[in-house]
Amino acid sequence: METSAYAKDCPSRQILDRIGDTWSVLIVVMLADGSHRYTELANRIQGVSPKMLTQTLRGLERDGLITRTVHPVVPPRVDYALTSLGQSLYGLVEGLEKWAEAHIEDVQAARDSYDAYSAK
Repeated sequence: METSAYAKDCPSRQILDRIGDTWSVLIVVMLADGSHRYTELANRIQGVSPKMLTQTLRGLERDGLITRTVHPVVPPRVDYALTSLGQSLYGLVEGLEKWAEAHIEDVQAARDSYDAYSAK
């Protein structure tokens, strides 16, 4: 029996749930230009709570998309970087990022139109 992508236990759905959340995509985009420390990620990703950032980083690491390197220094230093699997995902995410940048004015116009109509 074939599992539908809409089923909760479908492997593709599990991956789509991971990469489809807001924080995962933003982290992948940030790490595309190289490794970053936790504090750099926290400072640059507006709106993410420390708990959510930690959970998302752990999930991305568990899925093999990022690596976590702990340096034996005081204070402790932890760097995150994309794995080769994560870099291949960025290739797809980059297309979405470019699409969003190219069409933001179209989306905003549609939102304005919708909001104006809905307010009547």
